[in-house]
Amino acid sequence: MDLYGLKNLVVGAGFWGAVIAERIASVLNENVVVIDKRNHPGGASWSEIDPETGIECHMYGSHIFHTKLERVWDYISGFTSFTNYRHKVLTTYRNKVYPLPIGLGTINSYYNLNLKPFEVPGFIRGETGKEKSADSAANLEERAVALIGRPLYEAFIKGYTTKQWGKDPKDLPAEIITRLPVRADYNNDYFDDVRQGMPKDGYGSLFKSLLSNPKIEVFLNVDFYDIRDSVPDGCTIFFSGAIDRFFDYKYGRLEWRSLDFQFRTEPVPDFQGTSVMNYADETTPWTRIHEFKHFHPTHQKRETTGGMTRICAEYPKPWRDDRDAPYYPVNTSRNNDIYQKYKEDASRLSNVVMGGRLGSYRYCDMDKAIDEALTSFEKHAASRRVL
Repeated sequence: MDLYGLKNLVVGAGFWGAVIAERIASVLNENVVVIDKRNHPGGASWSEIDPETGIECHMYGSHIFHTKLERVWDYISGFTSFTNYRHKVLTTYRNKVYPLPIGLGTINSYYNLNLKPFEVPGFIRGETGKEKSADSAANLEERAVALIGRPLYEAFIKGYTTKQWGKDPKDLPAEIITRLPVRADYNNDYFDDVRQGMPKDGYGSLFKSLLSNPKIEVFLNVDFYDIRDSVPDGCTIFFSGAIDRFFDYKYGRLEWRSLDFQFRTEPVPDFQGTSVMNYADETTPWTRIHEFKHFHPTHQKRETTGGMTRICAEYPKPWRDDRDAPYYPVNTSRNNDIYQKYKEDASRLSNVVMGGRLGSYRYCDMDKAIDEALTSFEKHAASRRVL
């Protein structure tokens, strides 16, 4: 990889990095090098065809594209068409299945009631009336109970949250939960965005299209820190790696949660009847199981062979420095204070633009990552008086 004279280096080929690279090549008409530590582009959104079953599998947990942002939808639709898939999630609690988010069907099934929609707000107020207010909650448990009541919290939030974060909800900051929506109808769509679906030919194909401009060179299995000293002084670095490592952990390490994905092929045509099944019981070690054939139901006959299906169980686990992939930032006061120090240092760098999930230390939905990438590019181009 020859970096001599390079003007633009993008570190990380997830949505944030891929969009910036595409804009540099298409709008500025400049060459750009994209590097990624993984052996594929796309970051955690990558999907690929399982050779045994022919089913397209999301390799890092289910990713459903959904957005309220028209400019994001208009932009990304230039690189793929989308199916009309609408995401639905179920959860298993004590061997019984309920729909999520918590809605009229969940409440009536759990309490063995027959509430009408207009009765739901009053019922929830009755469940939370004797608890602390959400604003005065000292921890996650107190806030959740104040929002939905203790029975629903104990059934659907407590165990899942304990597994997800590896901590008792009483020891987690209240800020992790800003709201817990309760629907007063039987709408079982997980997202309420009008714009949602799956890339028709998969995320793998989408990223190949994003990075297809001949002015973009992509190098995989490349660690930024192995080439850092070779980057020319005049090169602008668009960095979506971990911000604390970039600054050699001078203020301390930021904390993350990681995930372990265990894939297996089941010799049945349908394992669970839905794309994602959560498991709310704390005694079940995984948080959810993904069954990928349900993302493209119209392709089932073509994609499956011999009545098989492909599933993946998701296990949260502690993040151990660089030995595990970081997925979820742990937004405690300590971590957020440390991040702000790194952010201030980053703002003083003239030739580095930071973003993405790792660079901004926050979980980013795919549409938000695209939107932030478009904004970052526009600011960069404006600073050069190009736009």
